[in-house]
Order: sequence, then C-alpha cells, then structure tokens
Amino acid sequence: MRRAPTILHLDMDAFYAAAEQAAKPSLRGKPVVVGGIGPRGVVATASYEARVFGVRSAMPTAQARRLCPNAAYLNPRFTLYRQVSESVMELLRALSPLVEPLSLDEAFVDLEAGGVPAETVAVRAVGERLRRDILEVTGLTGSVGLAGAKMLAKIASEAAKPDGLVVIEPGTERELLGPMPVRTLPGVGPATAETLRRAGIHTVAETAEAGEAELVRLLGKAHGSGLYAMALGRDDRPVVAERDAKSVSVEDTFEVDLTDRTRVRTEVLRLADRCVARLRAAGRSGRTVVIKVRNYDFSTLTRSETLRGPTDDPAVVREAAVRLLETVDTTGGVRLLGVGVSGLADFTQEDLFAQIATEREAEEQAAVAVAGAGPDVEAAREPEPEPEPPRRWHPGLDVVHEEFGAGWVQGSGVGRVTVRFETPWSAPGRVRTFVVDDPALRPGEPLPLRGGPDQSSAPAIRPKSVSGADGAGSASGEEISRR
Repeated sequence: MRRAPTILHLDMDAFYAAAEQAAKPSLRGKPVVVGGIGPRGVVATASYEARVFGVRSAMPTAQARRLCPNAAYLNPRFTLYRQVSESVMELLRALSPLVEPLSLDEAFVDLEAGGVPAETVAVRAVGERLRRDILEVTGLTGSVGLAGAKMLAKIASEAAKPDGLVVIEPGTERELLGPMPVRTLPGVGPATAETLRRAGIHTVAETAEAGEAELVRLLGKAHGSGLYAMALGRDDRPVVAERDAKSVSVEDTFEVDLTDRTRVRTEVLRLADRCVARLRAAGRSGRTVVIKVRNYDFSTLTRSETLRGPTDDPAVVREAAVRLLETVDTTGGVRLLGVGVSGLADFTQEDLFAQIATEREAEEQAAVAVAGAGPDVEAAREPEPEPEPPRRWHPGLDVVHEEFGAGWVQGSGVGRVTVRFETPWSAPGRVRTFVVDDPALRPGEPLPLRGGPDQSSAPAIRPKSVSGADGAGSASGEEISRR
C-alpha cells in the first residue's frame, strides 16, 4: 500500500451513450440506450437520462424498452468509440509510462512512475487537469479516482460519477470500506455474495471481522485469503502497462432459434472466419479452438480442441470448429453460437496435416469439376455474380446523402428509412424519409466529435455541480478522508 494516492483510475461517463449524444445534437439531454436492438439484444450502455427509468447495462433490451419506451435505441458504433478511446489513452500515456487499459473507456495510471510528486495536492491537480483535457479533446466527461491501491482508486472513481474526482487518503481505507456492501469488493459476484449472506456477512466490515480462516472455509484458500486482504483495504497489485490477451473470440445471438443443422454449421464457419480475422489483425496465432453453444433453454456448452501447434490458418480453425460442433446436440434449437482461439502465440506453426488434407480436398473437387465440364471447360461462361444483399439500415448508422449530406438513421421498416441530418457541431437537424434502396443514400463513416465549425464546448454529460473559475472548492473535487 502506498503512502500517497498516486494510482489513478479513469472511467468515462456512460461512454457509448455519451459519444452518441455528442455526435447527435438532437439526442443531447435525452435518454439514449446503446446495445443490441433486436428482441434478444442486451443493453451495452445507457445514458444517465435513461438510468433514471431503471435502465442498466447488461439488461435485456426488451426490458429496457418497457421501462423507457421513449429512449433512442441505437446500435453500437465501435469505430467511433475506438477513435475517442485512443485520444483518451494518449492523454493518459502523457502522464505516465504505466497505463493499464481495462476497456475502451477505463484505465489505471501509475502517477508515481510518471514523476508526479507523492503528495495529495499534486496528484489532485493532475487529476483535475486530466478531466479538463479529456473534455477539451473529446467533448466527453470522465470520472477520476485517486488512491494508494487499484481497488480503492476504482471505488473512488465510481463514487465520483458522473464528471467528478474523488481522493481516498491512505490510512482511511478501512473506515471508508466498512459500511459498504460486500459486492463492492472485486471478485465478489452473485454466487460469492449469496454464500457470504448465508453466513451472515453483508458488509465489508463484517467480511473483515469474519477472519481469514472463516472466509477460507467458505470460499476456498485463494478466494478467501484474497477477499480478506481486500476487506482490510490491502491491494498490492501493480499497474501493468501491457495486458496480454489470453484469447480471441466472437459470438452471435440469433433473433430466432436455429434448428436447421446446416444453418448452424454455416454460422459456425462464418464465426470461425471472423475469429481468425481478429486473430490476424492482432498479429497472433493460437493452438486451442473453442466453440460455445447456448441452447433454447439457456443451457450453455463449450467444447475445445488443442492443435499440434499455434495457427492463424482459417481452414484449420474452421475444420476444428466443425469437428467440435459434431459433438454437440443442437436439435432443440440454438440461441447463441461462438468461436474462439486461446493459447495465443506471436508465431505460427501450421498444422501441416490439416493443411495438406484441405489442399488435397480442394484439388479433388477441382478435378471433379473439370471432368464433368467436358472438353469445352476453358470456354465455359463465367458464373453470374450473385445479387447484392439488400442494405440494412440499423438505428444510429452513419449515412451520407448526395443532396442533404451527413446524417444518421433513426429507424427503418416497410421499405422506408428515416434519417436525421445533423453533425456533432450543428444544431439539431431535420428528418427526412427515403426508400431503402435510394441510390443517393449510402453508409458513411463516423464524424469526429470535435474540430468542426462552430463546435460547442458543452459536455455530453451534465456535471453534478458547476465548478468555480479555477475549479477550487467544487463538489467534483470532493475528498473522502476521515481523520
């Protein structure tokens, strides 16, 4: 444990929803929900205006629609979120060489490694400047927690939301944590919390009072000992600059259960190709192929196969995924499918036997095709190109119209698509409706949130209080300290 609050935790406020509000002036100050919009979709992020109605992350979208029917429900735009995230991470890397990203919108920073004096006044000044820089660069707000340990810094940033800064002074940890529910501690999920509840343990203070031996008896050696240390406010985990990924995976949830075995196989092959594309984009290979199958009754099965060496060959991954699928009964209906690769490496040692078999099969198929085509195979007509699938206009999608310019899809149906034409730096725009195959309308790319003409500096998330001119004495600079 450090003697000064030099570990910083940044958590952007309602990140996906806030980015959408910043990009779409007509949605500012209104409830926005980002996630899967189908009947089986799940909420990724809800704006603070939507949270008032009880909408939360990981909630089924159907339930969110019942709670807040007038919200804007949008598909995620990860291209935009990654662009904004990179701008934020650059600001963090300017503070210290030790930056540990947890997700697109969350990271730890070791300020001591960046040369910041180990004093509360100095680290607070850095945190306040970071918040101002993030607002200036992205137009979004973030909450900052400062403490002497990672666990406490994360608790502090949660207490600071939205758009605040909280400092936990070293030495006040146990008094602060004591009355908090045990779910506050990292690693305490519903199952662990229920085990502790049955033992009469509800708060962090009660967890510490139970003692290490009792927690080990209830939860096992590793989990019990770790939980006891955290209940005392002890967390010596360092900030790690490079977090090595352990696996790469993709999955899809289907609006209607898949019962056709051929369709299930086709989807697994498609997911395998997507997984390999992500694997190659990361410059990695892997030796264990995993499939995930969630049935109609929500029961979930996983199957894995370890290859002789790491690979990034799509044919090898596809073959392994299909072999694994053959071991799973899908006759009752499949709700979700996933394909992943683990055991990652930075090099490739191809599975030569599988590769040779694939090449031989392709040669045999080509020979059969030539034999059946007769002597005029060279003169055979080229196959007609397949017709392009109809364009799908998902809510929130960026579009460009030849006459009206940039906008975004509000909704579509019965052969029509409704578009609102506005940009991040414009006033709320007008709405127009087109036929879905209008040749003048095409998908577009996300526009930057800052830098346009007449760009407003108003944040997408309203702060809890209005700071003074110099930021001193504001509620956003609250300090948790009991002396």
